[in-house]
Amino acid sequence: MPSNSLQHWITTRIPSLDEIADAHLQVGGGARGRRYATQQINHAYTMLVSSQFQGFCRDLHSEAIDHIARSITPLSLRVVLRAEFTLHRKLDRGNPNPGNIGSDYNRLGLVFWDRIRAHSRWNNGRIGHLEDLNIWRNAIAHQDFDLATLGGTISLRLETVRRWRNACEQLALVFDSVIGDHIGQITGTLPW
Repeated sequence: MPSNSLQHWITTRIPSLDEIADAHLQVGGGARGRRYATQQINHAYTMLVSSQFQGFCRDLHSEAIDHIARSITPLSLRVVLRAEFTLHRKLDRGNPNPGNIGSDYNRLGLVFWDRIRAHSRWNNGRIGHLEDLNIWRNAIAHQDFDLATLGGTISLRLETVRRWRNACEQLALVFDSVIGDHIGQITGTLPW
């Protein structure tokens, strides 16, 4: 059974991303070729992929903390534990880049990215796509399009945004599995 966070990702966050993908199709059409009017939609789509993935990562982190806290007695320690695990949580303020995600999830008692990489050989590439997504996200948010940082282009293509989205969708499934297994091992009960 998936976590509540993954269910929300599937039922609410992905359909939100589908809306901007549909808007892109309405403006740019389905045929191949350059679509100058869609560049801003690609930028918006990038920002939304990043923000929706950040929301998922933060929700899953909170859900894991809640399960750990429910296994603690006395009850008064639960509040302390929750506060400690979320103190200076990077996903509350920073981008969902591998550094911030790893920092927050490592606090749960695992070497997060090692576990993610061990889960599937495809995850190295997905992590690379996540890094690229965040580089572009920052370029768009700060309107700082440095050719060297962006791989020699300031033109963002829909296929690139789709690749990033796909990587996030696959990583969400892996995160849910890895964190669920880990939390189950340390608490003795499956969290979801």
